[in-house]
Amino acid sequence: QVQLVESGGGSVQTGGSLRLSCAASGYISSRKCMGWFRQAPGKEREGVAQIYSSGVVITYYADSVKDRFTISLDNAKNTVDLQMSNLKPEDTAMYYCAAGSPYCGVGSLNRLGLFPYWGQGTQVTVSS
Repeated sequence: QVQLVESGGGSVQTGGSLRLSCAASGYISSRKCMGWFRQAPGKEREGVAQIYSSGVVITYYADSVKDRFTISLDNAKNTVDLQMSNLKPEDTAMYYCAAGSPYCGVGSLNRLGLFPYWGQGTQVTVSS
């Protein structure tokens, strides 16, 4: 049974930083995509960043977070982190970790159905 547990959410002011971490337990193939999604109140869940590692690490970002967020993967620890900098009020959302997609890329950033495993979410609130 695969379990994903997020941590690191909180409240910050505009321009601040937070680091989210997702700890994965159970078997997840290293050839599968892991990602972070977010959902703001009244909005659909959207893809934020994805990472794929098979020797070479490849990352993908939504345009709204590019150059501000960095996704990283520690295969030894089975964790995927999301470093968020220069946070804006529009980044306020529940952030979810997801894993197990056979595809990774800009074209699949918002394809929630590709990910069979999800965490419970961690709240990020950015105040102006």
